[in-house]
Amino acid sequence: MVVLDIDPAILTLIEQLRSEIAELRQENEMLRAKVADLEARLAKYEGKPPTDPSTPSGMTPPFHKKNKKGKRKKPGRKKGHAGAHRASVEPNNHEHHGVDCCPDCGTDLRDKPATTRTRITEDLPPKNEPEVTAHGVESKWCPKCKKRVEAKVDAALPRSTLGLRVMLLSAWMHYALGTPAHAVVKYLKRAHGFPVTVGGLTQAWRRLAEVLAPLHAAIWEEIRGAGVLHADETGWRVDGRTCWLWCFATKSAVYYVIDKTRGSKVVRRVLGECFSGVLVTDFFAAYGFLRAAAKQKCLAHLLRELEKVSLRNAGEEWRGFAAKAKRFLKDALRLGVDRAKCDDAEYDRRWRRLHDRLSEIYGGDYADKDCNRLARRFEKYRDELLVFLERENVDATNNHGERAIRPAVVMRKNYGGNRSERGAEVQAELMSIFRTLEMRGVDPLDHLEQQLRASLSRGDRLTLPALEAQAVAA
Repeated sequence: MVVLDIDPAILTLIEQLRSEIAELRQENEMLRAKVADLEARLAKYEGKPPTDPSTPSGMTPPFHKKNKKGKRKKPGRKKGHAGAHRASVEPNNHEHHGVDCCPDCGTDLRDKPATTRTRITEDLPPKNEPEVTAHGVESKWCPKCKKRVEAKVDAALPRSTLGLRVMLLSAWMHYALGTPAHAVVKYLKRAHGFPVTVGGLTQAWRRLAEVLAPLHAAIWEEIRGAGVLHADETGWRVDGRTCWLWCFATKSAVYYVIDKTRGSKVVRRVLGECFSGVLVTDFFAAYGFLRAAAKQKCLAHLLRELEKVSLRNAGEEWRGFAAKAKRFLKDALRLGVDRAKCDDAEYDRRWRRLHDRLSEIYGGDYADKDCNRLARRFEKYRDELLVFLERENVDATNNHGERAIRPAVVMRKNYGGNRSERGAEVQAELMSIFRTLEMRGVDPLDHLEQQLRASLSRGDRLTLPALEAQAVAA
């Protein structure tokens, strides 16, 4: 046996080189992951669709989207169902169209017998001149109040020349439909012959938001006392700076907030330190401080995260972990759908088995960093993943919150954001009011006009409609 006498300095150098090689290998893996992520982001510029499953469909060009395979479902109702058509209306105008000669050959038909059929058409009236009204406001001396009092005018807000109808219509187009202000001006001028400027509309909308502030406060109180609440946030622009639009939604109300920060102080300002209901969110940390009766995390976000990591990590350990996690999440969603079909014993057995499988997922010892990271997430939120199976009327995903924030995203695409902080406040207030009324199946224009007229003439308090009407307005 030959024993080599190696200088200790050389041994130390060998250990240093081994350590550096290990660090370089780790850095190489990290750079490979970054390159894969950048290639996925730049795929649309290379003629390939982006592979990131979290990429919204609207951000993928139509010519990059894959064609659907197989036969598509035949449109329309199935055979045997009654057809659907517009409801018939009573005509308010009558016209007669006679045939004096043949339209094809010109033969005289005036002495021929005729039959008549009725055809109904519906159209908009031609452009009319704006209705300009001079209000004679009478005033008298009140001996009891010791002052002159005037008659109430309910056709417009105080100190406003724009009537309630045009003010509400323009605000609804801008804050509910997402029509840019300059497009609202064009529509009023061309369709109704109503000349107005963008500045004039902006000032009118601010006055309207001030008057409707009690409705906004009522929505806030309803949100704070909700049994189940969905929350989400997205980017917003105010005066060219990045801000955040927050959305807090129930099945019958939506409350929007535009703020400079994406931190937890917005959640604290809206909901306080404690929330008595169930809060459904994604995994954003700003909701973590809030003490609630229960919290439900969005399972769809977990599924998308598993798919996203699978694009860049093909390791054997990760494939096994991802398959186990996906089966667990899909079985949990399936049990939520089968709740009504299962008896109590079967439901309890499947529910307990899901909790055992969850413990197996986060209780494993993983060498892969992605497995370890996702396992720690499962462990951290283990009490917030299956709440929808334990409580009624709780969704497993935050789909409702994302749908509630989508109208604001469309508006952001249309006109970019707001030009001032006060404009952002008006945006959040009027969006909340219009969207809440539509969710309750109420025509916002008619309802708000009636409320404002009653408030201006008799001093009635502005109130939200009752919760009985739950159908969403078309």
